[in-house]
Amino acid sequence: MCGIFAVFNYPDDIHAFRRRALLLSKKLRHRGPDWSGCKISGNNILCHERLAIVGVDSGAQPLTNEDGSIILAVNGEIYNHKALKKQLRSGVTFKTQSDCEVILHLYSEIGKDVVNHLDGLPPWWDGEIIPKNPINYTILRETLEKAVRKRLMSDVPYGVLLSGGLDSSLIASIATREAAKLAANGYQEDSDERENTRSGGVNGLHSFSIGLPGSPDLVAARSVAEFLNTIHHEYTFTIQEGLDAVHDIIHHLETYDVTTIRASTPMYLLSRKIKAMGVKMVLSGEGSDEILGGYLYFHAAPSAADFHKETVTRVKKLHTSDCLRANKSTMAWGLEARVPFLDKSFLDVAMTINPEEKVFREGRMEKYILRKAFDVSTTGDVRYLPDSILWRQKEQFSDGVGYGWIDSLKDAAEQHVTDEQLANAADRWPKDTPATKEAYWYREQFESWFPQEACIDSVERWIPRRDWGCPEDPSGRAQRVHNNAYNNDANV
Repeated sequence: MCGIFAVFNYPDDIHAFRRRALLLSKKLRHRGPDWSGCKISGNNILCHERLAIVGVDSGAQPLTNEDGSIILAVNGEIYNHKALKKQLRSGVTFKTQSDCEVILHLYSEIGKDVVNHLDGLPPWWDGEIIPKNPINYTILRETLEKAVRKRLMSDVPYGVLLSGGLDSSLIASIATREAAKLAANGYQEDSDERENTRSGGVNGLHSFSIGLPGSPDLVAARSVAEFLNTIHHEYTFTIQEGLDAVHDIIHHLETYDVTTIRASTPMYLLSRKIKAMGVKMVLSGEGSDEILGGYLYFHAAPSAADFHKETVTRVKKLHTSDCLRANKSTMAWGLEARVPFLDKSFLDVAMTINPEEKVFREGRMEKYILRKAFDVSTTGDVRYLPDSILWRQKEQFSDGVGYGWIDSLKDAAEQHVTDEQLANAADRWPKDTPATKEAYWYREQFESWFPQEACIDSVERWIPRRDWGCPEDPSGRAQRVHNNAYNNDANV
């Protein structure tokens, strides 16, 4: 992941604007600390701040074709770049080892249709069309395994974020197996399927977790790491360290959404520790809850059709919530997070399963079909995870790092926001008025960074479905079905 700044059709002297463009691009340098590039064509300027993961020595951007008529800047990874190279006309010469350069040559041949050939762009669905496909556990499992395998494409040290929840633990388990296969083969490519996989310059798979001392996630992550025999790094943070980071987090994430800020704080702190170790890429478990309806408020869905429509909505809005958090909290320190659950092929499989298979019911907890796909207890195969983790209840990251974290944020907001200020919040912010002191506190800090009125339009708040009878508090503990739910009769 990198940073891109561009101006098109600049009305004055574009060359005189170059210095200003470089200064503006520099504001994104935390996303790409490895190299800065700038190209001018006509009245257009394109700047790129690079985080080098593949083709480290030769992949500086923006890239240009032979005659300079096409200029390319990319923020992302192209997992099928080797296969795409084979589809190009003969005689194409590559200047770099970057996976992104293939886009330049493919665009020269087929134009805008190039986006339909890139592995990494998820498909879209119509929420009104309810899928009818039966569940095939083998296909679901193997598709996720392939998704993880692709994302081990790296020429730099990598690891896995491990919260001890189902999603991150499955990703860690699959990555451990793939790394072991690669090591057993002397880090040589033994099939087209693993042609992109690299050792990443790390002996053994490193896993990383964070939480308040004694938090549920730290305990669970430690258990998974021992089971998988990863090289595990466990970090704790204090309440004060978390509170001190909130203002900067709001700046980096460009949001005032309550649950995003709650969850981003520990991820932001952990990312700094990981980058300091020299690791530049991590695998993470975002996307599963949106695809499979894993959030506990989904238990209140009136029907399977409503359940499915909500998963479609959540997936389409991932860039405003969990993916925003995963991308910006890590990239604040120049660390790339890759999310296998959002692999195009896995989405194609999981989002076309009949939602009747996904809904909560007696004997089926949240994400039952994912758990069942990796439950090999009756087959005699090597287990992916201990049963205590495979069947662990969904714990939202902001809860799992320690139940005291959210309580402390609410306490801090009480100190910063008076009853009178909250009562008059609509006068100050008639649009998207904060309903709690915590939300007010975040909104106030957001405004100090982004005072323009238009900035509000870029923010979307993550709130459970109120029309399903769910409480507004986004914490999983606000839902009655949580094993450690708040003592609140209003919970559903």
